[in-house]
Amino acid sequence: MPFRTERQLSPALNAVDIASVVLLRHDSVLRYGEAAVVINVQTPAGLLPLAGTNLGPSSWIEIRQDDIDLFADATRDHQWIHVDADRAKKGPFGTTIAHGYMTLSLVVSLWSELVTVERTSMTINYGLNKVRFPAPVRVGSRIRLTGTLSKVDSVEGGFQVTSDLLVEIEDEKKPACALQAVYRFYD
Repeated sequence: MPFRTERQLSPALNAVDIASVVLLRHDSVLRYGEAAVVINVQTPAGLLPLAGTNLGPSSWIEIRQDDIDLFADATRDHQWIHVDADRAKKGPFGTTIAHGYMTLSLVVSLWSELVTVERTSMTINYGLNKVRFPAPVRVGSRIRLTGTLSKVDSVEGGFQVTSDLLVEIEDEKKPACALQAVYRFYD
């Protein structure tokens, strides 16, 4: 059974409209003894004092071949390293691998586990400043998201959040993806 405890990250948090900054521990989601930092604020302004906060990890997502095949169909990228299991066995990775952009596309759902703004009129993915794919994600692997809420800026009508993120692969030293994502939360 998971348990939750509220934790004060800095004295500034007492003065803002924050629903909770939560430490979450659950053996079926995280490895034994790990804690996840999840941010839940009432309004976009609640993000301002949280710049520099480490996030995650998110839950694990297994990368399945049928998901890779669906992504290949959607993007029309049917390169054999993604969709031909027999040929991929003889290839450089020993099996099929997820598309880098498939891994990147999963960041949005994993991010939403880590940061929630309750009262916002709209949230948009504003863009990416940097993206790299240091390691392949083999079929059957599990990935999760960690990172830092690096910067929070006021913009017209809301706030812009810049986050340095890593998509980790279970039991691998190198991440699947290293990126700097920019989101906008509007009042």
